Amino acid sequence: MTSQPGSGAAAAVPVFRDYDQAALDAQLNLRARWPEHPQFFERWAADSAAIRAARGGKLDLAYGSGPEETLDLFPASGEGPVPLLAFIHGGYWQALDKNDYSYLAPPFVDRGIAFASLNYSLAPAADIGTMIGQVRRSLVWLHRNAGSYGIDPARIVVAGHSAGGHLAAMALSTDWPGFETGLPAGLLAGGCSISGVYDLEPVRLSYHNAVLKVPADRTAAWSPLHTLPEAAPPLIVAVGAEETEEFRRQHAEYATAWQDRGLPLVDVPLPGRHHFNAVDALGEEGHPLYAAVQQILSGQVS
Repeated sequence: MTSQPGSGAAAAVPVFRDYDQAALDAQLNLRARWPEHPQFFERWAADSAAIRAARGGKLDLAYGSGPEETLDLFPASGEGPVPLLAFIHGGYWQALDKNDYSYLAPPFVDRGIAFASLNYSLAPAADIGTMIGQVRRSLVWLHRNAGSYGIDPARIVVAGHSAGGHLAAMALSTDWPGFETGLPAGLLAGGCSISGVYDLEPVRLSYHNAVLKVPADRTAAWSPLHTLPEAAPPLIVAVGAEETEEFRRQHAEYATAWQDRGLPLVDVPLPGRHHFNAVDALGEEGHPLYAAVQQILSGQVS
């Protein structure tokens, strides 16, 4: 479960931009804003279990030595090596699991695109810096083991939702040769962040930090907005029109900062979507977000 705001009265003074403590907490308390959220969690889990039962897959592959350092891989067939979409789940770095997102695999696998769902350690057992490193290692593992699963290592695209969007964006900011000797600078062919968190400062100042414990001296280093790469593959960003003002602000600032560096960006509007149904668009054939990801996977966007 994610942390919840305390019941004590908050001082009516700004703690971040124009938000006092109560207002900032409200902006980031997504479960309270959409009390129907358990219905989404239940559907994702049930649909995903059905997909695994029907299709199998390479489940719980270890990319590291830790118990949470695993991924599920759904291979695809095609003429020659196929592209791969590697998905990172959300949950405010505190909840959910790779098993909840197998339902996104079929629309890609059925079109000759392999799909992976990544796990990582959760707070409070791990800090966000640890999670960033785990995601990076999982992508290195997929790159190095691509041939064993019929995957083209030059066509790996990373995607994520919410906290997973943050982790996907941090992956795109990685200096891969600096991260590990022998890796190519262009380890990733693209990225997609849906309703991502790009600035951890308001998170650090909110009720979430009772669990996350983001230190002030690491906030910028763990924030995509403050660790923009010098060069990067195409990035898709999307945020629901019904998201909170803070999520929409972060989206806009990150997209502008990315473009100001001359980096390739596709900004996909999500009208009628809020935080919990935005991610479904990724797997909806005919949706502009699905189409945009398909274009990057096929090499049509560079």
